Amino acid sequence: MTGRLAMNRRSAARAAMVLASSLAGSCLFAARPAAAQATVTSAESEWREDLAAWRLRRAKAIDAPDGWLTLVGMEWLKAGVNSVGTADGNQIQVHAQTPDHIGLLTVSGKTVQLLAPSGGFPADLTIDGKPAREGPLTVEGKLPSKIAWHGLSLVVLDRGGRFALRIEDNDSPTRKDFKDLNWYAPDPQFSVEASWTPYTPAHTEKLPTVSGSTLELPAPGVAEFALAGRTLTLTPVLEAAAAKTLLFIVSDATGKESTFAGGRYLHAPFPDHGLDKPGKLILDFNRLENSACAYSPYASCPLPPERNRLTVPIEAGEKRYTP
Repeated sequence: MTGRLAMNRRSAARAAMVLASSLAGSCLFAARPAAAQATVTSAESEWREDLAAWRLRRAKAIDAPDGWLTLVGMEWLKAGVNSVGTADGNQIQVHAQTPDHIGLLTVSGKTVQLLAPSGGFPADLTIDGKPAREGPLTVEGKLPSKIAWHGLSLVVLDRGGRFALRIEDNDSPTRKDFKDLNWYAPDPQFSVEASWTPYTPAHTEKLPTVSGSTLELPAPGVAEFALAGRTLTLTPVLEAAAAKTLLFIVSDATGKESTFAGGRYLHAPFPDHGLDKPGKLILDFNRLENSACAYSPYASCPLPPERNRLTVPIEAGEKRYTP
């Protein structure tokens, strides 16, 4: 019941915000008529509370046992046998408190298998929570196979036809030294209403990544909005076929000094009339967040497409991370 009431309160606040926006322009909290002031003040208060709670969840996710601060390695697998462990003789050396020999990852075409090293798997080694066994690994989709040993986890990922081994350590120095994230102060002028125009026919966006590969994702349309007296457009992508939000990968003029130069991400709800019809949606740039590459040199992140590289500063959302 409490969750349902909270949802209803957020829906009511959102409705009040959108109504105020229609009265006063694209900025959701611009000056309004006195008659609407009480409702709008309540909506802005709710907005600030919701933003503060979201930022707290964001910090907890970054500092989580499987968060980006635990990433201590990203190694490309070669065809054939790839031995993994801390010992010097391994093709892939793990720089953490782990066994000398963890296992052998074999690559044959599109199949990756885990085989036991000489002497068998280390005690307590698991795959997806079960005792490790030899066999093929799942490397695609949202739930790839996770090889784990105490606080260490290894995941093989398909990156454009190449296989990469992601190595995470719960006790990484980066995670131990984590204090907090850096944010711009909440600013209502950066929460704007945008017009949505769907692409007809459907469009595929080719996104460059920091590893040099290209990621192709569906881009259902374009959002147009006003900010700082200028009309701007951004093209989002869908991270998966079943995605419930739009992902905007953006860079702006603040990347030169105060925000992550590799770009920031903004997740936004679908437009009010769906993806395939013209409509409206809310872009709250106070929720801009850094990509994984802001926290680890081992992440492989998509970069903003040319059309999303803004020349104006967006002084909102997450700032550059400084350990």
